[in-house]
Amino acid sequence: MYEHDVIVVGGGGAGLRAAIAAQEEGADVAIVTKLHPVRSHTGAAEGGINAALRDGDSWEDHAYDTMKGSDYLGDAPAIDTFAKTAPDEVIQLEHWGMPFSREDDGRVSQRPFGGLSFPRTTYAGAETGHHMLHTLYEQVVKRGIEVYDEWYVSELAVTDEDNPNDRECHGVVAWDVQSGEIAGFKASDSVILATGGIGQAFDHTTNAVANTGDGVAMAYRAGVPVEDMEMIQFHPTTLPSTGVLISEGVRGEGGILYNGEGERFMFEHGYATNDGELASRDVVSRAELTEINEGRGVDDEHIYLDMRHLGEERITDRLENILHLAEDFEGVNGLEEPMPVKPGQHYAMGGIETNEFGETCVSGLYAAGECACVSLHGANRLGGNALPELIVFGALAGRHAAGKEMADPLIETGPSDALEHDELSVPTGAPDGDAGVVEPATDGGAQGAVDTRAPTDVVADTATTEEERIEALLGREDGVNHADVRADLQQSMTENVNVFRTEDGLKQALADIQDARKRYQDVYVADKSRTFNTDLQHTIETRNLLDVAEMITIGALARDEFRGAHWRKEHQERKDDEWLKHTMVSWNDGDPDLWYRPVLLEGHDDTYEPKTRSY
Repeated sequence: MYEHDVIVVGGGGAGLRAAIAAQEEGADVAIVTKLHPVRSHTGAAEGGINAALRDGDSWEDHAYDTMKGSDYLGDAPAIDTFAKTAPDEVIQLEHWGMPFSREDDGRVSQRPFGGLSFPRTTYAGAETGHHMLHTLYEQVVKRGIEVYDEWYVSELAVTDEDNPNDRECHGVVAWDVQSGEIAGFKASDSVILATGGIGQAFDHTTNAVANTGDGVAMAYRAGVPVEDMEMIQFHPTTLPSTGVLISEGVRGEGGILYNGEGERFMFEHGYATNDGELASRDVVSRAELTEINEGRGVDDEHIYLDMRHLGEERITDRLENILHLAEDFEGVNGLEEPMPVKPGQHYAMGGIETNEFGETCVSGLYAAGECACVSLHGANRLGGNALPELIVFGALAGRHAAGKEMADPLIETGPSDALEHDELSVPTGAPDGDAGVVEPATDGGAQGAVDTRAPTDVVADTATTEEERIEALLGREDGVNHADVRADLQQSMTENVNVFRTEDGLKQALADIQDARKRYQDVYVADKSRTFNTDLQHTIETRNLLDVAEMITIGALARDEFRGAHWRKEHQERKDDEWLKHTMVSWNDGDPDLWYRPVLLEGHDDTYEPKTRSY
């Protein structure tokens, strides 16, 4: 068994920043990650980092833009904390040597981005995430923080009290991809989940193959509620053949969207008559698909993004990577012809419920970054707000997890009987029958009201249970291939839980998920080896995707309104009287519980009043 004060699961931007912050507070920190840190998906972020740095801008304006972008589903304490803290974190990155693009006078460059009232997006060419990731990793190496890379964390070591609010997290269980060793990692203080996105629940996504919602699913099964999972962002500009992202920076620099008839449709068809291509992402994605669905697309599949008018010098200086992506994946020279693009799954606004310091309702368990939902983004994330989220809330979680005394949180966490509860009329949850052979350990109150085991025993017991599960998977000689289950799940999610959602489509998705769960009970692993067994890893990841897909669809079916990225054909209006509340889903011994928590609109200084959102 490995032991450290703070264990960070995930080596992307949030995980690295959390580890640095915890180490600065004096903690013995380790990062446990299924990828080497510099291979993390943070490196694929192209656009930039929002922060109010210049005269004429303010954190208050950044906060307002973020709340407006969230369609008033963001929690004001989180938004205010974020906007206040982002400038210091960006300056810290600069002091650590991040190679920001600069103006002629030496100042860090900032450009316009969608939904912003001021050009506050700092950037490093079109490879901002890559440079941020390497800058943070340099600091991890400099500090001697231990990194267990290519260790796949498959379960949390959590006590088994009946009430999730009474549970404690004492570590994790992981297996070494290189050797096959399964081991417990005991955290004397805390575990921080920083496992990134859930994009592999869809088949057209900008997310890497590794983005399988592991942290969200593990926390959910440990009793931590997930929040606003229906809020999925579909980025307007992805390459049709692969889902590879084309940065919003192209539009920030002045790139133009055209339909198949040569119309600049964002203006000419009235989707966003003021901001046009720089409206919020949900607005632009819906506009593009409307054009395609009404017959004004290109080849009935995509539209055009044109940057030729920007000139070769400006493009190669600020957007050179975009030229390579368009050429490599679509055979298009962006200097001479427009690029084909269409919406693709990009980001999850929802995730593991936390407060502004990353705490969950399970003592000792934290989350930060895309896997977490402090409700910064609400129903829609603004471009350029993801990377600063990683460093702002990663740092706060790291400090708090290491024991630094901080102010009392304004955001509550955990299930409560006092809050509004709901039920769906369609089957959900784990299938009946003997699921113990391949199902991961979950809560269920096996220890009763109080779990009296020592922390070391909690970790050891979880490791034993996880080893038995993996041995059972490897011991099966035939059955269902996980890849078939995953492919069918992804296809159903893309067809039924996409930009445009209908009640029948969402119910069909839940039925497909139920079918996938039943098929997964007979899953087997063809590769029986214990070293570099990607078949085994992908099989376990597919189980996590089943949970994630169901969370998303439950929330989408329950929320019968149109807000931000969530569009319902039968309910095309925002219903503030009914839906200024978060959808919450909790795991209850195999069955999802649906309940709600009110949105917090009272910030540090002012209260936000919901307004009609227009661009």
